[in-house]
Formats: sequence, C-alpha cells, structure tokens
Amino acid sequence: MLANDKLIKVQNRDFGTVTYTIPDLNNLYREYQPNEIKQITFDELFKLSQVPGGMYIITNYLIIYDEEAVAALLGEVEPEYFYTEKQVIELMKNGTADEFEDCLNFAPSGVLDLIKDLAVKLPLNDVAKRDLILKKLSFNVANAIELSKTDVVEEEKPVTRKAAPPKASTTARKTSVPKKKVTPDEE
Repeated sequence: MLANDKLIKVQNRDFGTVTYTIPDLNNLYREYQPNEIKQITFDELFKLSQVPGGMYIITNYLIIYDEEAVAALLGEVEPEYFYTEKQVIELMKNGTADEFEDCLNFAPSGVLDLIKDLAVKLPLNDVAKRDLILKKLSFNVANAIELSKTDVVEEEKPVTRKAAPPKASTTARKTSVPKKKVTPDEE
C-alpha cells in the first residue's frame, strides 16, 4: 500500500490546460499547463479519483509516473497510457502502420487528441497513417491541414503609392456646395 504522503510525478499529456478541484482537501485547486509536470501526493491522486470526472482526468489527460500508483488507481493499463508527446511524434514519423493502429485502438483519449493535433501541426505526410486516423477517429487530416492554412492571416502591409500623385495646380479650384432648398413648411 502506498503512503498517502508519497510524492508522485504527474504530467499533463494534453495540449490544453487541465484543472481540477478536490473538496476533501480544502477545495484544493490544481492547474496543469500543457506538458507541465508536478509532484503531488498519492493522497491527492486518490481523492481526485473519487470526485466526479476525476478518474476521467487521470485516465485520459494525466500521466502518472509511478507504476505502484497507477496499479492502485487504474489497475493494469495499456502501454499507450504512458505515451508522451515526444513518443507520439516518434510513432507518427517512424512507427509502423501496425504500431500506429494499436496506438489508435488502445490509447486514452488524451493521446488521441494529441495525435489529431500533431497530425495537423507536423503535418503528418504518411497517407496510410492519415487513412487510419480517418477510419479510427473520423478525423480527416488532409481537410484539417487545408483549413489550418486558411486560418493563417497574413499581416497586412501598409498601403503605398504605386505612382506619383498628379501635381496640384497653382490656381485654386472653385467648388460649389449644393444649397438646400427650403420648402414653405420648413420656414
């Protein structure tokens, strides 16, 4: 059995911020930035697993780097549970199609979200892996890449003259200003 005060390394695997509040620990509020690693107690992890949505956060968005804590909270997990962003990138660039398909079949949703995000950012050029993502996650990488290109707005350049302005004449031009006609009702 793990000691409640044992410090455990925990990382946010997601590309977004992960937050939670634990009422049993005086409303402890914890926030993880993308890829941020924190040292927290086993007691905090255990109590997080007891709050609504806490187990989902642990399973899908946090990586617990302590096998004993993982076993106590989650039981046996698939190897994909421990995948970091670097490992996902390596798998996408150099992994076999079978390894990539296993990842898509067994990884937690946080890893799957990471795959979709990285497939667009890298971009993923392997057509077979793009097809697997479409088949398994219903996410079209090619369309997402095209859409991301349209999201990039070029910085507007200042407007400059293309030709020299005409020279102003030395005599002033007379301009006439139309006069408003007044009807008898307005007087």
